[in-house]
Amino acid sequence: MIELAENRYGKSRVRLMKVTRHPNGHDLREWTVQVLLKGDFDSAHLDGDNSKILPTDTMKNTVYSLARASKATSMEDYAKELTDFLLGRNPQASSASVRIETTMWKHLTVDAKPHPSAFMRGSNELQTTSVDRAQGESFHILSGLDNLVLLKTAHSSFEGYIKDSLTTLPETKDRLFGTAVRAEWQYTSTDLDFETVRTKIRETMLRTFANHDSKSVQQTLYAMAASALEDVPEIDEIEITMPNKHCLLVDLSRFGQDNPNEIFVPTDEPHGYIEARVRRRS
Repeated sequence: MIELAENRYGKSRVRLMKVTRHPNGHDLREWTVQVLLKGDFDSAHLDGDNSKILPTDTMKNTVYSLARASKATSMEDYAKELTDFLLGRNPQASSASVRIETTMWKHLTVDAKPHPSAFMRGSNELQTTSVDRAQGESFHILSGLDNLVLLKTAHSSFEGYIKDSLTTLPETKDRLFGTAVRAEWQYTSTDLDFETVRTKIRETMLRTFANHDSKSVQQTLYAMAASALEDVPEIDEIEITMPNKHCLLVDLSRFGQDNPNEIFVPTDEPHGYIEARVRRRS
């Protein structure tokens, strides 16, 4: 016996750039949106009957049309609006999921001050949110960031680990610590000033990374997660992934030179991979 166990469908990689014009300058947001619907779509799979299918092209148009009317200043609030709009028009959908990634832009600095209408791309860091809602139920919101590239040149060591016949890594009291942070957190409420909360989480983790006397990536990851939970009561758990992007000390002795921890080769692969989920004790 064969049966359709589960299905969903939607539109992905919908690119949206919105300019909000004020008398004294402009705000610029670039979002990449994914929309997924789950529900009573069995007839499309089993019988080729599309009578309950909202075209994914219509979903794309909905993203743009709703953005034009929306007053949302955070991607979480816009995702909530989009989710409710789709559920309201599609009773055959049992739930809707919207994921948004934000590309970072900042005002161009001209003559030592921000230009009101000229921008430059920031880093490759992405701000993210995933908003889900079932018909008649409350929102579920997970937000985060990805590819937050960090490096510190002091206060990082790695000693006292297991050594066996295959170990070649030397212990070090002073190493470069590079990573690309991915974090995702769960809010305690769905009605928040999301931009303010997000900024505080990010700044708290950055401050901890910079100031932490790191004995391992694991220790620093936990310290960053713990500081976010301690400083931001609006979240109750956070999951962080931190690859260890190695910078290898170059042996210059064959050239008759010393290397007092100054010349390195940055490498991306292979790299260490550390992740953990940290939450408030219930």
